[in-house]
Order: sequence, then structure tokens, then C-alpha cells
Amino acid sequence: MKFSTIAAKVQLTVASSLTANPDHDPDIAGVMAVEQASAGTLSYIEGGKFTSFVATTQASALILPQNPILQAQATDRGIAWLSTPDPRLAFARAIALFYTPYQPAPGIHPTAVIDPGATVGDSVSIGAHAVIQAGVRLGNGVCIHPNVVLYPGVQVGDRTVLHANCVIHERTQIGSDCAIHSGAVVGAEGFGFVPTPQGWEKMEQSGMVVIEDGVRVGSNSTIDRPAVGTTRVGRGTKLDNLVHIAHGCQVGEGVVMAGQVGMAGGVTIGNRVVLAGQVGIANQAVIGDGAIATAKAGIHGDVAPGEIVAGMPALPHKVFLKASAVYRRLPEMYKTIQRLQKHLP
Repeated sequence: MKFSTIAAKVQLTVASSLTANPDHDPDIAGVMAVEQASAGTLSYIEGGKFTSFVATTQASALILPQNPILQAQATDRGIAWLSTPDPRLAFARAIALFYTPYQPAPGIHPTAVIDPGATVGDSVSIGAHAVIQAGVRLGNGVCIHPNVVLYPGVQVGDRTVLHANCVIHERTQIGSDCAIHSGAVVGAEGFGFVPTPQGWEKMEQSGMVVIEDGVRVGSNSTIDRPAVGTTRVGRGTKLDNLVHIAHGCQVGEGVVMAGQVGMAGGVTIGNRVVLAGQVGIANQAVIGDGAIATAKAGIHGDVAPGEIVAGMPALPHKVFLKASAVYRRLPEMYKTIQRLQKHLP
């Protein structure tokens, strides 16, 4: 594929080496990381950490930030380039020009078990040993990979992909253009028990899980149904692997959760919230729109919209940085206190 074709299709180009030298339009056979790139590949530069690779990369073309110095360096080395305010987004679009995820052709494998009461849309693919129980409704273009189990009453929207070995429990509703990855369990009963003098008595989890359009659920993640009502994941939210959303949580739109995020029951997450790896959120906490929690933050109470929190227990990020600086000085401060104590009467 010609570099000029890629530059046109990513739709983010602000400037390009093609303007000054339209004849230098290399053939691009693939995409690679800048430090591993070889001749005939395209890569990108994002942030100061990687700018030195402009001088050493073997890539035939680069996606660059709007930086005249980097552009001049690439030109001097004979590397074709385009510049954009968002090199990573442009590179993501370039990858999609060369790679299409595996999706089987429409059809039903002979070993799949489909209840007569299930409704299957057009152009659906159902893999080997999948189990589709009574009352399930599959939209058009749904892809069910091998060994997927759909409990009774599940609804799956158009073009959604359920990867191998995921399990969707009863009455769960999944929107269109979603992806549920391998090993994920959606709609299993929440962790509900009532203490009694005789021990823990089970509270039946009669609610359901609703996943809106465009949600992606990572491998081995779990989203539990509540005792009553719904657990909801809003449109366009993305969950990494090993994320746990407990019973009754309400997750907004456009939320991102990195690996091993876990939240207790009844948590409310606003729109466009970012939760880094291993963030833990206590029962009933409310996280406002646009908030960010850094890795391993332990959130025990509400977080205001737009707030950045860190640490355990989570503090506003600037306070956490100051506290961390003091923490490193504790041995020195302790010795100082000991010296002062010797002079006290």
C-alpha cells in the first residue's frame, strides 16, 4: 500500500513530506513499533521518550507530532512522514488498514446446541459446542465463538462478538457492537448474604445486567447481577482483563478500566472516568464525571468530578505527592525527633 494512500485514509494529516516531495511515496507492507521497524514498514512517534528513534529507526515512513525539528530529521534521513496532533490515533487507524481480527463466516456448527425457543438473526455465526438456551435473542451479524454458554432470556445486539468460553447468565442484555472476551462471566449472581445468628443466609440475586452499545469486556472479567434492579455498564465503556464489577454498580459512558480494577456493590461511576490498574473502590462510593484514579488507588469514599486521586486511602493527587515526599523522609525525621527528645527535661 502506498504511503500516500495511508495518509489519506487516516484522515488526521496536517502536513506531510509528500507536499515537498510527491515522488517519494514508498510502498508500505505493514506497521511496527519504532524501535523494531524495518524497511517497508510504518511506525509512529509519540512523546519525548521516543523522539530519539527518528535518528535510528529503519522504518520507511513515520507518523509524527507537529514538530518541525522531527520532521526535518525524518526528511534528512529519507523517511516519508505525516504529522498530526494525535500520532497514536493515526497509527491505530493505520493498523486497521493492515489487520482484520479473525471472525468466522456466518453459519451454525453442527455441535452447537440451540434451544428451539431461541431467536437467531441473519448472518449469525455460532461455533462448536456453543449452548444457546431458551428465550435467547441474537441480533444480526452476531458472532458466537466455541464453548460460549448463553443462559435463558439473554439478549445480544447486532454485530456483537462473544469470544470462546465466555458465559452470559440469565436475562442479561448486551447491546450492539460489543465484544465479550474469553473467560468473561456476565450476569452471574452477586455476592449477597445476610448475617444471622445461625450463619450467612443467602440473598437471592433476582436482578439483571445491562451492557449498552459499544462496550468491550476483557478476558476473565466479571460483571454481577444484583439482588434487585440492574447492574449497568454504559455505552462505549472499555474494560481490561480481570476487572470485577459487583452487583448493582452503575458505570457511565466512555469509562476506561485497566486490569484488575475491582469495585464493591452499589458503586456509581460517572462518564469518562479513568481507573488505572488495580484500583479498588469501596461499597456505595460515587465517582464523578471525568475523575481519574491512578494505579492501586484505594477509594473509600466519593470522588468529585474531574478529581485525580492516588494512594491508599486515595487522596487528591497533589496531596498524595506531597505525602509521598514526606514518607520518604520519615527515617530522617525520626532521628531528628530522637535527638530533640534527648534535650527535653
